Order: sequence, then structure tokens, then C-alpha cells
Amino acid sequence: MQRFPTARDAALALRPDRPVYAFAPRTLAADARAFLDAFRGVTAYAVKTNGEPFVLETLAQAGVKAFDVASPAEFAAARAAAPEAAQLYMHPVKASSDIRLALETYGIRAIAVDHEDEAAKILRVVRGLDIAPEDVTLFVRLATKGHAAYELSKKFGAAPAHAVELLQRIDRIGFRAGLAFHVGSQVEDLDSYERAVASAAWVKGRAGVHIAALDIGGGFPAPYGRDLRRPAPPPPPVGDLVRRVQTEIDGWGLGALPLVAEPGRVVVARCLSVVVRVLLKKGQRLYINDGIWSSLSDSWTGKITLPARVIPDPARPRPKRAAAPKLTPFRICGATCDSVDILSRPFWLPDTVGAGDWIEIGHIGAYSLALRTRFNGFYPDDFVEVERAFEDGEPVDGAATLEPRGGAG
Repeated sequence: MQRFPTARDAALALRPDRPVYAFAPRTLAADARAFLDAFRGVTAYAVKTNGEPFVLETLAQAGVKAFDVASPAEFAAARAAAPEAAQLYMHPVKASSDIRLALETYGIRAIAVDHEDEAAKILRVVRGLDIAPEDVTLFVRLATKGHAAYELSKKFGAAPAHAVELLQRIDRIGFRAGLAFHVGSQVEDLDSYERAVASAAWVKGRAGVHIAALDIGGGFPAPYGRDLRRPAPPPPPVGDLVRRVQTEIDGWGLGALPLVAEPGRVVVARCLSVVVRVLLKKGQRLYINDGIWSSLSDSWTGKITLPARVIPDPARPRPKRAAAPKLTPFRICGATCDSVDILSRPFWLPDTVGAGDWIEIGHIGAYSLALRTRFNGFYPDDFVEVERAFEDGEPVDGAATLEPRGGAG
């Protein structure tokens, strides 16, 4: 990667017509260490959040020694970046061939289940490979409910009474039994953790079997932009949040259990921004060279508020004006010829923005790269390294926010 002090410096030097991702490795390392320092258990970074090799390698160098993986591609990515790191296969529903690959080739010994048939599937593979069941920990994933930007209990999780039966079955077979839950992505109600921990304590008490470990999943919220129309306090520092969760674990009598966490957004969100270019200004619509099928799926869903700043093109003639630039809500249209490719949240930007200018959109390190598609032939894949992350640059111009009454453009 070419290196620059900031994304603005990269834009002015490269004058890109394609989106460019600005990666701040020092920010990623600092955010990873903040979680590692706060959490007393095993930190297993969720590879699905961002599995780029340079991200995984930076995390390994920062001290991450375990990875939450969900597929053969993620097994391979984690192994390539950190050959000695542990891998936890925490996808509750898996192909038998993938289970065999995990156990035989990658030496994975921690696997999630939420149904007895999945446990039976794993047992068949374990017997076929002549692996002792007591060498494998099966984590029973509990169904939990909470308030998060992305709720994750609709597909996976055993109800508490069912989880009790699963733990007892797993223990009888000879597997080590673990408990796991995942309260969602970008948790909005921190009491969700307390409710999940309480449920885990109830299940443990009713099951009456030895619990090898408790996996508290992810969901830890990352800082994003400020919604101009619905201001809300920022999430607490990660250390405060982790300490609060650990206090709940101790309070419910689970403090002696080995702990695992699967952070994603809170670790990787801030380390990447994307520099996009304005292709056309049409009233209060801005057409850019990125969109929902590339880097901006989070903004399409309306769940996340992304911060942004304009990088004016110094080569573009600008009319003289007496008034200062005014923040204006612009509807953002993506690069594809698909009419769906319009962000659900307008971006508030200076009204002086125009075709040829660039916009740096911050905090896109989580899921944006993982969810890119090649739809319509557009696939941003250009990267630069920067010394300073988005929030360390010049002041933020504005952010995506809820659509104002009457719409924009």
C-alpha cells in the first residue's frame, strides 16, 4: 500500500476516480489492545466482520490469539494471518464436510450447536476421525432477545429449556459442554447482556453438568457518526462496557467460568474510511462512485450513522459567494445502474459540494469490505495506508442522518 498522512492527502495526491480505502493500522491495533486489556477471558476476533489479510495480520501483531470463524475460507484466512492462533467454529449450522475440515485439517476443538441433530452430525465426524469427544467443546448457543442495530436471534439459538437438554446430552456423550450467546450487532441496550447472562445462569443451574466455558459473543458497540436529528450519547468506552458485562457475569455466579468474547465492530470499525468521488450533482442529489452494493450497505439499511467530510477538488472552479457554506441534506445515489442503489439516510454536507469533489466516509471498517459485491462490474479494491484515522483529521462536515420531513432531492 502507498502511505499518506491522511485520506485527504491520498485523495489530493492520487486524484482517484474509483473509491479508495484508507487503512489506519495504528488505530486498529489500539482498538484491539483496548479490548484485550479490558476483557479477562479469550478474545476471539469475529473474522466475518472484516477478514482482509492486512486486518487479520495487524490484529495478530496487536496480540489477538484467537479467531471466531464460520467457514472454510475463514479457517484459511485466520491460519494464514496467525498460524498459531486458536480458532473457534461458532456457526451453529454447518456442512459435515466443513466440520471434518475444521477438526482434521485446522485442529479446531471448539464448535457451536443449537440443536441435537447438529451435535449428532459432529459426533459422527469425531468418531470417523477417531478423535476423543472429551477433546472437543460443544458450545450450546442460547436464544436471546435484546435491542441492537442488527438482531441475531431469528435464525439461531436454543430456548433455555431446550439448551438444558442439549447440555445434558452433550455431557452424556462425552463432549465438554460450553454455553454461548450473541446479543446482536451494535447493541443499543446494554441491559441485553445482563438478560443473556441471567439466562445462561438459569440454564447452567438446571442442566447440572460441568460447563467448560461461557462465550458471551459480540455486539459491543463501535462509535459512529452523530445523527443530527436524533442526537444520542455515544457508546461508553470499551473498557467501561466490558467491565460492566464482567460485573454481571460475576453477579450471576458465573465468574469462575473461563470466558470467551467475539468482538467485531468495536475492534475494526474505526480503522478504515473510504474516499468516494462525486460524479454528478443534481439538485439535492449526489451521484457517487460507490454505493449499497459496495462499501455502504450499513448506510443503506439505515441502522448505522456514518460520519463524512468533503475534500474539495482544488482544480474545480468555484463561484465566489459571500455566504458561508450551509449544511444541506443530500440524497446519495450509488454507482450502479440499479435504482435501488440509493442510501436510506441523506448525508448532511456543505452545499458547496459538487461534481469532482471527494467525500471521505469514516468508520467503515466493519462489514463494508466483507459485503462488497461485483454487481454491475463495480468492485472497489484500492487501498492506501494512512497515519491518522478519520476522526484524527480535519473537522467532520456532517453525517448520514434520518431523512428530513419531505425528503431530500
